[in-house]
Amino acid sequence: MSVHQLDVAPRDVSAAALGLLLDGPAPEPLAQLRLTGAAGASLTLGVLGASHVVSADAGGRRITEEVSCDAVAAGGSPLPAELRSGGYAFTSATTTATRDELDATAARLRVRAAGDPAWLCGAFPGAHDALTALTAQPLAGGGWAWQTWHLYPAGASGEVVTTRTRWAP
Repeated sequence: MSVHQLDVAPRDVSAAALGLLLDGPAPEPLAQLRLTGAAGASLTLGVLGASHVVSADAGGRRITEEVSCDAVAAGGSPLPAELRSGGYAFTSATTTATRDELDATAARLRVRAAGDPAWLCGAFPGAHDALTALTAQPLAGGGWAWQTWHLYPAGASGEVVTTRTRWAP
């Protein structure tokens, strides 16, 4: 089972505070999942304080992606809608959701993470729908693709930040 009930208050509580840092040192995750691919490729998904870190190795190359409220201060940039560089392609979207929509999304993500060994979900105390979920799969030609969901409840509504990354070194 890859759903972890975390006993820490989330550090990130708003989509506006998120940034993206590439190739920085990977922060210590609260929960993590390691996946392996062909030819020695590996990837580690990590849940931070309502954020994520992904470290991937393939073809003798390595990349680390951190999306968190600490990313900008560590040398990253505010969360972009899109970034492409070499074999790295990143997109993000932020949507506002009603509490019912957040609850439904959280329930769907929990079920997926509980039933699929390539999923990781970290749930935070205080609200059933405060969570971060990640999944990844190796690419046929080498490299990895991963997707994340960050759910930030706030009263009767909340925000959902989704990211998609494809890395083909």
